[in-house]
Amino acid sequence: MIEFVSQAPIFILSLVFLLGIVVVIHELGHYFAGRFFGAAVESFSVGFGKPIFERTDKKGTRWRVNWIPLGGFVKFVGEHQLPSDIGKVESGPQGKPYNEIGVGGRTIIAAAGPAANFILAALLFSTIFLVKGSYESRLAVEGVVEGGAAYEAGLEPGDILVSMNGKEIKSAGQVQLIVSTSSNSAVDTVVERDGTMVDLTLVPEAQLRENAVGQMQKLGTIGVVMATIPDTARHIRYNPVEALAKGTGQTWSTLVMTTDMIKRMVTGKEELSSLSGPVAIGDVSRRIVNRTMSVEEASIWQKVDSLFWNMIGICAAVSVGIGFFNLLPFPVLDGGHIVFNCYEAIVGKPMPARIQEGALMAGMVLLLGMFVFITWGDVLETGLFNSARG
Repeated sequence: MIEFVSQAPIFILSLVFLLGIVVVIHELGHYFAGRFFGAAVESFSVGFGKPIFERTDKKGTRWRVNWIPLGGFVKFVGEHQLPSDIGKVESGPQGKPYNEIGVGGRTIIAAAGPAANFILAALLFSTIFLVKGSYESRLAVEGVVEGGAAYEAGLEPGDILVSMNGKEIKSAGQVQLIVSTSSNSAVDTVVERDGTMVDLTLVPEAQLRENAVGQMQKLGTIGVVMATIPDTARHIRYNPVEALAKGTGQTWSTLVMTTDMIKRMVTGKEELSSLSGPVAIGDVSRRIVNRTMSVEEASIWQKVDSLFWNMIGICAAVSVGIGFFNLLPFPVLDGGHIVFNCYEAIVGKPMPARIQEGALMAGMVLLLGMFVFITWGDVLETGLFNSARG
């Protein structure tokens, strides 16, 4: 606990950096889409709470930098973000009140925030591929833990991993990702054994263990030691077009994986504690900073370079997560506003004010409950209260 508290500045700076970029880009997506449709913007705020700096532009929009530097928001004139907004229309900013914009325009404005997050993620992933390229190699099974899922499936030392669930295996990280997110689910696996292809079915077991950055989580485990086959390792470089395609594909893969994890949680195959929030983001970043800077054989430039690209990768993944989360059909979130707009498009008139107010209030309570639940799980994963794990 003392160690964690002593590293609070690293935790806070990492969290502010990651959430600041991702959320501000999200809100800029809403802002520019709103301006395109002529919406009047009451305020654009970076952070929450009282302002440190505030300026009103020629269109009457208040641009604010607030004291609590976690995210931000954009507020359109007449937009119903909170229950108290129902029936209220601010005066001053130039443009149309939000409710005077057509239902199609409002739907695009609502979707523009998540879309901006996905675009940001694709650009960041693409930059990583362009500058750093990627590494591929074939993997061989070096050891199998007796009684583990790999042992029960018939995996043997010397087997070469070919594919899992139809995906060609090109790196150890790929295997770890598939296995760790497939607890209690069959993973169709193909291995090469003495020149012959062998089909196996692995069923990873959920076990409490350290993840890649040292947090304690329940992750799918098969009990196997892998080794890279040296002659097969290669570094792949990409031109800008190839990097953009790879980055877009990585964004899509991350989104699909996020969707699959939510489905697994709903069906009980993964624990709800697998959800991560701001505390987990800050803790992962803190741990990466510590691990990177503690590599004695690396120069300071190598450490900074490695840390920078790790943070870019985390930022891209967080951007996908926030984009996906905001599309969930809960009131208060963008997905909830899209649902309201769909109702209006079908019925021909807005949802009654009382129902909107009640839905927004219920959405706020639900999100607050989710935040508390996820945050508590994240705190446990930090190791701050090791005694709570028994």
